[in-house]
Amino acid sequence: MAALIAVRLVVSTLLLGSATLIELNRPGALPVDPFFLLIGVTYAVSIVYIWTLRVIERFPWLADLQLAVDVLLVTGFIGLTGGIVSYFSSLYFLPIIAASTLSFRRGALYIALLSALLYIGLVTAQYVGALPDWLGGSSLPLPLGRFAQYTLAINIFGFVAVALLSGSLAERLRSADVRLEHASHEIADLRAFNEYVIDGLLSGLITTDAQGRILTFNRAAASITGIPPEQAAGQDAGEVLQLPDTFRARLATLVQTRSLRLEFEYRTGDGRTLDIGLMVTMIALPNGRSGYLFTFQDVTELRRLERNARLQQRLAAVGEMAAGIAHEIRNPLAAMSGSMQVLRQELPLSDEQRQLMDIVLRESDRLNDTIRSFLAYARPQKFSVARLDLRTVVQDAAVLLRNSSEAHADHVVDMDVPAEPVWYEADENQIRQIVWNIASNGLRAMPHGGRLVLSVELDAAHAQDEVVLGVRDQGHGIPAEELDNIFQPFRSSFDRGTGLGLAIVHRIVTDYGGVIQVSSTVGVGTTVRVRLPIRTLPAVEPAAAPGSRSEGGAA
Repeated sequence: MAALIAVRLVVSTLLLGSATLIELNRPGALPVDPFFLLIGVTYAVSIVYIWTLRVIERFPWLADLQLAVDVLLVTGFIGLTGGIVSYFSSLYFLPIIAASTLSFRRGALYIALLSALLYIGLVTAQYVGALPDWLGGSSLPLPLGRFAQYTLAINIFGFVAVALLSGSLAERLRSADVRLEHASHEIADLRAFNEYVIDGLLSGLITTDAQGRILTFNRAAASITGIPPEQAAGQDAGEVLQLPDTFRARLATLVQTRSLRLEFEYRTGDGRTLDIGLMVTMIALPNGRSGYLFTFQDVTELRRLERNARLQQRLAAVGEMAAGIAHEIRNPLAAMSGSMQVLRQELPLSDEQRQLMDIVLRESDRLNDTIRSFLAYARPQKFSVARLDLRTVVQDAAVLLRNSSEAHADHVVDMDVPAEPVWYEADENQIRQIVWNIASNGLRAMPHGGRLVLSVELDAAHAQDEVVLGVRDQGHGIPAEELDNIFQPFRSSFDRGTGLGLAIVHRIVTDYGGVIQVSSTVGVGTTVRVRLPIRTLPAVEPAAAPGSRSEGGAA
């Protein structure tokens, strides 16, 4: 509406200027006073229109009223300029076109009909002499009636034609606007959907231009790398992803190959090291140029599971071998040990011979202990499930450690247990074996003294409740490259022991569906946390299990 009011003011100004020029060049050609009065009325009405802009949305009929007033003003102007002989009858087209923009074809036909009626009424009144002289009366000569009829027919036809044409164009424009708005909504929805899908991917996704500068950086990429998307935009993707130089040089070969794959280590800003699996392909950008698409995932946990699977395979092979070793070695060893004991008692031996006999018997016992630990690890164990308080297990282990031969005055064995019982359903001997083997290793890792803390807690923050057995020492620590190998059999860092203690712990924890978390810093100490899910285990046939002290020496 504001635009239409502006058009009214411009047209009124042009008419005023043209009328002034005519009057100056041809004095008396126009009845100037009424004409200027009409122009003034037009300006006044336009001011009223401007005031109604604030309420026209609430009262749409005001727009129709304004258009009707415009038609009356045009009729008055045509009457002032000669009526049937006026050169300004085409001014009726302006409100008709304006009506088509506001009310489309219906409004245009309504204003065209009103214009035709007023124009016919004006001409009729002019020919019957009903108009005053100042409004196109007898002061001007009139053409023949046939000419007047022809002029009326031409103008009315023009009114209707303009109404139909402008209304049709307005309808098409409205339809195009609706389709455009609908298409805009669809494009916006599609864009939002694409952004939702891209941001919902668990894989990191990066697009770059041909120079490797980052264009898009989805939420998973920010989560894996720890770099906000706004910070990554415009940077070199190779530097952001810490790609090896040799791999960056191979990107040029993507013209011949469809994709490139790489697994590499990525170091985050907080010092963590991740295993990243990446694939890069070429894509066509919206501007017609080519670029790169990088998709990558954090495969750290997957690689850990693969290492665990390989470890389980090796352990299974060792278990199969252990059964044969037990039959082939243990029985002959027992026979030899018994025979040596009989000979030691019955034969007269010198001190040196007796010492040699003792060495043979002692080494036989040590080898027998090794075989027993090996079988305890490799042979499937039957266990008797009972409800026990894990605090008691931790307290008993602490007492045994304080009084063991490996503890001295510089060792401090503490406990961190809750005041309430921590109930768990398991085989008590196996739980004692877990705590003893880990704790005895922690004590051995502190040959010059230190603090050893045994703990137990109930953790309900995960998807299922868990009990957590913890052992923290201040020993020499374990290098990061050796952490994955500490549960393999026969890998011991101590002078004494078979290297089977932690392997036995790993097998027992795995049987219970638990996990072992190890964090260690060389020169500071090691923390081992055994997480066991709380669940009711099926009762099985009870069987003898290795004692905690006899098996505790297997480290």
